[in-house]
Amino acid sequence: MTGTPEGPQGFAAVSAPVAGPRGPLRRGLDALYLVSGALSGLFLVGIAVTIVAQVVARQLGGTIDSTETAGFCLAASTFLGLAYAFRRGAHIRVTLLIGRAPSGPRRWLELWCVAFSILAVAYFLWWAVDLVWFSWAFDEISPGLMAIPLWIPRSAMALGAAVFLIALVDEFVSILRGVVPSYEANAEHVLEGGE
Repeated sequence: MTGTPEGPQGFAAVSAPVAGPRGPLRRGLDALYLVSGALSGLFLVGIAVTIVAQVVARQLGGTIDSTETAGFCLAASTFLGLAYAFRRGAHIRVTLLIGRAPSGPRRWLELWCVAFSILAVAYFLWWAVDLVWFSWAFDEISPGLMAIPLWIPRSAMALGAAVFLIALVDEFVSILRGVVPSYEANAEHVLEGGE
């Protein structure tokens, strides 16, 4: 670590854009978030491909239902992108209280916010997995022309929520250790026009 022993918000200062040591666990978690973000981008491309396919098919006299598949791709892209965007500081945060707090209380406020988020996302994940299981057990299919088994698109939602939960727990442990939260360390880069 470089810089002063304490960063601007009362956290340990770090020189790397991602907070904390770069051991095998850190590299593995960062790779997980990156893969999840890449899959999110791939599903955005999927939206474009299905819509272009529908336009071309319509010009050729055929029918392709892109509404349903584009919607599934949108849900997958949204949920799979949560962890990557969170770690990069790209989520919108309301910092009226935290931004004005002194360094000691600020750390505890950050911990409380992340802990609350962990509980909320864990609750959501529980029911998302239940929904996937229900869809698989009862062979639910989508009502559109393609009749896609609903457990497939719903799995992307549950997977994205699971990766987001891992990112939140990762962040909680980092803040507890006194490291600058990744969303803080990377937020300035995002505001400056970085990725």
